[in-house]
Amino acid sequence: MSISRRGFLVGLPLMLAGCASTVPQYTNYAALPNEQFPLKAVPAEKIKPELRRQEVAYETAHPAGTVIVDTPARRAYYVLGNGRAIRYGVGVGRAGLALAGSAYVGRKAEWPTWTPTLNMQRREARYRKLAGGMPGGPNNPLGARAMYLYRGGNDTHFRIHGTNQPESIGLAMSSGCIRMMNHDVIDLYERVKVGAKVVVIQA
Repeated sequence: MSISRRGFLVGLPLMLAGCASTVPQYTNYAALPNEQFPLKAVPAEKIKPELRRQEVAYETAHPAGTVIVDTPARRAYYVLGNGRAIRYGVGVGRAGLALAGSAYVGRKAEWPTWTPTLNMQRREARYRKLAGGMPGGPNNPLGARAMYLYRGGNDTHFRIHGTNQPESIGLAMSSGCIRMMNHDVIDLYERVKVGAKVVVIQA
């Protein structure tokens, strides 16, 4: 009896540990209650496996700290170096509206204000009502973070930003910006530095 009891006491934790290890843990998308506008957890089944943030093998000549956006693949990579990168699923611009080539992060903002560009205001009347800007918050299309892309000291008006439309990730439907899930853009925001190079591949 004592042997059986000892075996049960020793075996139970091991059995539980074995069961727990088979359950996927998507801590990347856990609740973020300390945000200015707290974010709820995102259920794993809401994110396609290929769009979930993860570290991957990625060979590139660009140095660590570079952000590479593969527009056709709807992926962005934060280069870690030594053949590794953090991969994110992204949404990209509709045909004819997407950024191409190189830029750099000119500035960053948390829960940024959004002002439609003049081109957007010319294209669609609904944007003219927001010419004065929309304050940051859950309904703001820039989401939780924005990284503003510059060339030669000038704002290109393209951004890498969060979104209040997570279902758009993996699609080409934005007005040219690169959009990410809020959890993912917060992660990238913490990694990327002002001045970091951003390379956008179109084909």
